[in-house]
Amino acid sequence: MGKIVLAAKTTHVPTMLLSEMDGPLKGCREAAIEGHKEIGRRAREAGADTFVVLDTHWLVNAGYHINANHHFKGTFASHEFPQFIKDLDYEYEGNAALGNLMAETATNNGVYTLSHQVESLDLEYGTLVPMRYMNEDKALKVVSVAAWCTVHSHASTRTLGASIGEAIAKSDSNVALIASGSLSHHIWPNDIYAENNGTFTISSEFNRQVDLRVLELLQQGDIETFLKMLPDYAEFCDGEGDMHDTVMLFAALGWDKYKGKGEIITDYFPSSGTGQTNVVFSLDD
Repeated sequence: MGKIVLAAKTTHVPTMLLSEMDGPLKGCREAAIEGHKEIGRRAREAGADTFVVLDTHWLVNAGYHINANHHFKGTFASHEFPQFIKDLDYEYEGNAALGNLMAETATNNGVYTLSHQVESLDLEYGTLVPMRYMNEDKALKVVSVAAWCTVHSHASTRTLGASIGEAIAKSDSNVALIASGSLSHHIWPNDIYAENNGTFTISSEFNRQVDLRVLELLQQGDIETFLKMLPDYAEFCDGEGDMHDTVMLFAALGWDKYKGKGEIITDYFPSSGTGQTNVVFSLDD
């Protein structure tokens, strides 16, 4: 029987890659990178063999979709930020059996979900950035789940998330489940980005205050209150991908039956107007 051995909500900001390179941003995201590496270390320590990444940069307009290739290999450039992410080589083993089981379970539970083994279906950077640091040695398998869900309700996404948890329990995989997406996500308007030093600032004090309150709730283990506010949080603070990644994560953990707490691995930081962090959630042994 499989299990979720690590659960986390993580950043994937492109400036993490620029932080590696010589230039004005060198070292600027060292804390976020080290947070990812720590999550990868903990995943291995917990016995994980697979990362399942809930990716808010994979946009889907109908149905739910899982990229469950047997093997991933390619060179990625971001259509959104080609000046930030380009010529990024990647190669990981997949876990097609787990991806197929997740899709089958969700569909049987009433939420139409497809698992794909399509060689030309590449990974998005919501998966690639975390895997660059969490899975640097490429030792763990990878499954990516689309979490930028444009016409999907939180209710149906909650069913998908619960089905992901159910499928993992039925599988022979030990999974590190990663919700890859920001907290608040109101990017600076283009015409005022530069004048506000947008790379390192938040676009809304309201968003920052709500983000900080959310982190307090997660650290306190007041998951019930957080879940009650999640729909409004996603709407009014411009949650990335409408925070479907977060819905999936907590549904897989049991929703309001989950009694764990969040541990902040990377202190909250603003990026291009958005709120970012890395948080790991405690799990029962």
